[in-house]
Amino acid sequence: MTPSSTSPVLARLRLRSGAFLLVHRRHPMFIGTAAWSLPREFAAEFPGEGQHLERYARRLPCAEINTSFYRAHAVDTYARWASMTPPHFRFAVKLPRAITHDAGLRAARKPLKDFLAQANGLGDRLGVLLVQLPPSLAWDARVARGFFGLLRESWDGPVACEPRHASWFEPGVDRAMARMRVSRVAADPARQSEAARPGGWLGPDGDGVGALLYYRWHGSPRVYWSAYDDAWLARQAAAPAAWPAGSVPWVIFDNTASGAATGDALELQALTGS
Repeated sequence: MTPSSTSPVLARLRLRSGAFLLVHRRHPMFIGTAAWSLPREFAAEFPGEGQHLERYARRLPCAEINTSFYRAHAVDTYARWASMTPPHFRFAVKLPRAITHDAGLRAARKPLKDFLAQANGLGDRLGVLLVQLPPSLAWDARVARGFFGLLRESWDGPVACEPRHASWFEPGVDRAMARMRVSRVAADPARQSEAARPGGWLGPDGDGVGALLYYRWHGSPRVYWSAYDDAWLARQAAAPAAWPAGSVPWVIFDNTASGAATGDALELQALTGS
């Protein structure tokens, strides 16, 4: 979303063809960004005193911690982040690449135990564990069952998995992920059509009730950089907003390299009335 001279969000919405194209969702929806940077052009949307996270958390209800993918954080660091946020705020925390990329989900007991001990510093602010897989990692039923079974020994909350190899998008794999209560991320850009929609665990009845629906939008056409245009956001707002009461949709904007994620999140928040 491109900033404008008054409120970057409302001004752009008023200029859009058809005036306000709101897609109201009556039930909670978590909209946020990867990390919590506040680009200068959107600073006015995050008023008040405090550090960036404190200001961010007063306006947006969630954030994704990506730095955990690259390096470990002390439990005290996670606890400090949690202390800066209101009670309703939630974090998604990305698993370390040592587990997902270097080891390919194998031999994960010790590194997974260490990671969870650290991330648990968030307390009740820990909302989701994010497992992003490398494009080269094909589906292996034995490895997946072993890893997610191990994860479930210590974590009973929502798990979102973003696979990127085509073999993960077969119907049988979807059913296997559902049995493990692992939600498949809906990504943009999608490497194939199935990747654009949530999959895996969609709740006991498969209708989204009781499940996490995790949308991860990376920016397009230039991944991590491009802002989404108004028409795209207006169209896409309907999908996460349409899930029924009892579902928990998350939308995380990962196009942070240019600062576009912040504006896109604010616009989607306005579009959905969240």
